Order: sequence, then structure tokens, then C-alpha cells
Amino acid sequence: MNSAFRLSLAVPLHNEETVLPELLLRTRAVLDQIAGGPHEIVFVDDGSTDHTFALLQEAARQDSRIRAISLSRNFGHQAALTAALDHVSGDAAVVMDGDLQDVPEAIPQFVERFHQGYDVVYAQRIRRKEPWPLRLCYFVFYRLMAKLSDVRLPLDSGDFGLMSRRVIDQVRRMPEHHRYLRGMRSWVGFRQTGLPVEREERHSGKSKYGFLRLLKLATDGIFAFSIVPIRAAALLGAAAIGVSMLYVLYALYYRFFLQQSPQGFTALIAAVTFLAGILLFFLGVIGEYVGRIYEETKARPLYIIERIAGTLEKGGAGENSSEARRSERFPERELFR
Repeated sequence: MNSAFRLSLAVPLHNEETVLPELLLRTRAVLDQIAGGPHEIVFVDDGSTDHTFALLQEAARQDSRIRAISLSRNFGHQAALTAALDHVSGDAAVVMDGDLQDVPEAIPQFVERFHQGYDVVYAQRIRRKEPWPLRLCYFVFYRLMAKLSDVRLPLDSGDFGLMSRRVIDQVRRMPEHHRYLRGMRSWVGFRQTGLPVEREERHSGKSKYGFLRLLKLATDGIFAFSIVPIRAAALLGAAAIGVSMLYVLYALYYRFFLQQSPQGFTALIAAVTFLAGILLFFLGVIGEYVGRIYEETKARPLYIIERIAGTLEKGGAGENSSEARRSERFPERELFR
């Protein structure tokens, strides 16, 4: 094991003042067990309205391993994760949520797999301590996503996991706004492996991921890694044409051979209504793709930093920042905060 190995933890937070003391205690204890260093914890406060950042500032004053970044508003979980990855400086980084459902005690196992030569070690959730309707939704989504995606996505794996420096660098080169980091991590490639981890209950407070946010994350994943919804429109259109041709043949046979006109006003109305609904649905699907293209063309930064606590070796307005990545992509544009 390389004694110079440095590990970073990337942790997004939003209104987690009740969880933070326990989170700090357990993550610092885990880092104390890992050889090498100095290690670091990069917290990103995603526009909290409680005392989360004040607690982070105090922790950063007491422990030089802690770096805290406060965003100017709530940009969303995936943007906060991106901000954290933009500012980590270790040889590898572990991404985890701040509600302690991702258990810090699993981190040494991730590091062990990293030293075995894996660039990505992701947690595969073997048990979830959540209501059964939510567990069912997760179960169905991951399998649907795996079927639809053009990239092989592991089942039941969330953002919790380790990425090597070269994977982090490649993920940082992806500027899209509608981010699905677990899919982006898989898309990069290199050696990847899963680690069975039991997902704990939330330590305290309320979950920030309600049904609508979970639905948004799911659609971000599907639309970012699959064009199957558009292909489905073409296939359904072809099927509708086939059925209509069969009906035309049936009507001709009924008229010329049986000397009767086909009946079925109700069936006709049902068919027209059904096809109109299908058309509107797929117009919405196409609109989702077009809307995402529109969001990308605006080229706004993924996040804006308001304050930083602790000494960051990299980041801020430097080479790791969202603004710097945008400037590399659009050198003719000057970006302001």
C-alpha cells in the first residue's frame, strides 16, 4: 500500500445541522484509520437555510482536513456533488451523502479495492431500510434504466462509491447540466467493481429527495443515457400504420365481398383518441430532449460559490472550478459571478 496515498471525501449537504456532528465524528474516525495522507473532507453546503455552514466553518477551524464550500443558492444534489468533485485533491475520492444512509465505515473497503487496481468501486445496496413503495420504485427504476441505457449501468448502485483521480478528471470534463453522476461514472469506463453495502436509515431530519425530485433524477438518467424513448415513438408509429392497413383491408373485404359497410363508430372514436394521446405523449418526450439541448446552449455555470472555509489546495476560481471548465469549453466568452 502506498504510504503517500491521499483520500478525499466529497459530501454534499442541505439543511443537515442535526446530522452534521455525528457525520463529522464518524468520517474523521474513518480517515484516522486509513494509511497515508493527509486526507481531506470536502463539504459542499447546497444553499442551506439552517446553521449547517456555521458548523462547517467551526469544524474547518478545528481540523485542517476539512474544507467547506457554500453555494450561493440551492443548485441541487448533483450540482453540489459536482462542486465537491471539482475541489477534491486526493488520489481518489469517495462520494457519499451527508444523511448517514451511506455508512462511512464502508470506506476502508472501497480503499482496499482501489489498491487492488480498481478505478471505480461503487456500493451495491443489498438492503434498504425505507418504505416498501419506495423500495419497489427503486427496484423497478434500476432495472428499467439498465434495459434502456446504451451504457452498462450496475443494478442497485447509487452515488456512494470511490473514484480514482483519472476517473474524476474525466467526469469533470463533462459539462452537462442535467447530471446523473452514477451514469457518468459508468460511461467513463476503466476497471469497476461493486461492493455490497447495507443502506442505513436516515440519521435524523427529513429527506430532501421527495417524489418529484426522485422522478427528476430518474428522467435525467434516462434522457442522458438513452434515446430509446424516441425510438419507441417510431416503433409505435410503425405499429399503428400496420394496424390501420389491416383495418383498411378488412373494410375493403367487408364492402366488396360481403356488400356491407363496416360498423364501429365507438371503436373509431377510441382509436382516434388513443392515437392522439400517443402523439401528445411523444411530443412531450421529444420536448424533453429539445429542452435539455436548450439548457446546454445557454452554457451557464453549474453552480456559484459564495464562501469557502478551510484551505483549498485547488479550486475556487482556479483550474477545478465550474467557471474554469466553462471557459475551456467556450474560450471566447468571459464568465462573471
